Amino acid sequence: MTFKNDVEALDALRNKFNELKNEITKVIYGQDEIVAQVLISLFSQGHVLLIGVPGLAKTLLVTTIAKILGLKYNRIQFTPDLMPSDIIGTEILDNERHFKFIEGPLFANIILADEINRTPPKTQSALLEAMQERAITTAGQRFKLEDPFFVLATQNPIEQEGTYPLPEAQLDRFMFSVWLDYPKYDDELIIVKNTTSTLEYNVKPVISGKEIMYYQNLIRKIPINDNVLEYAVKLAVKTRPNTEHAAHISNQYLKWGAGPRASQYLVLGAKTAFHFAPPDY
Repeated sequence: MTFKNDVEALDALRNKFNELKNEITKVIYGQDEIVAQVLISLFSQGHVLLIGVPGLAKTLLVTTIAKILGLKYNRIQFTPDLMPSDIIGTEILDNERHFKFIEGPLFANIILADEINRTPPKTQSALLEAMQERAITTAGQRFKLEDPFFVLATQNPIEQEGTYPLPEAQLDRFMFSVWLDYPKYDDELIIVKNTTSTLEYNVKPVISGKEIMYYQNLIRKIPINDNVLEYAVKLAVKTRPNTEHAAHISNQYLKWGAGPRASQYLVLGAKTAFHFAPPDY
């Protein structure tokens, strides 16, 4: 993958986005905005929390994206009895009586954390370290996770019994919290027609992990004016109640505001969206 300059590379990124979107829409219909948000997060090195009632194809969306990206993918079904070692891995004694680390499902490029709010805080915190540090620590040893590393978590907003609300520190690690709503009437007609017939769509990988990392770095190299940076930071600081720049409505209704990570995500998301998201996004 060789380009004459960064401008040519950005044009290639826009074309790659269209390829990705076209492949995804073979399987996922009527969710163009959701697909765009997930891809923006991926190329911005962020993570996504998908919130929606059952039956809206949250899991299908993630598995489809994993196939198209051609990356190692693991699905973790979060349950109340899930332990940190179940996702991180554990040490065992081998035949020579030496401890050997067996990698858990977190050692993949794309992680589907299905119904993340059904597991206890102790296990949630294990995922938290992986999301932030892109590494895990066990038995005093630190293991680096392979890049690119991308977490897509799902959450059911209806059933609250037997769930553990995500702590604010965990929510702060997600670049986007995406609400999946019911499809439009016409879209649902097409979805039902396609899924109740023998029609099958085979998607193909259109981008490699090496290309993803290249484009992630390219996006960070995009220059941005100081006034745009100031605007992003002002949006964040205005949400922080009882501070110098707080908006009146923040003082009235909020206890805590957005942290610096919000400003960072605003800038990275804007850089990415400007160069390959749909014009009406």
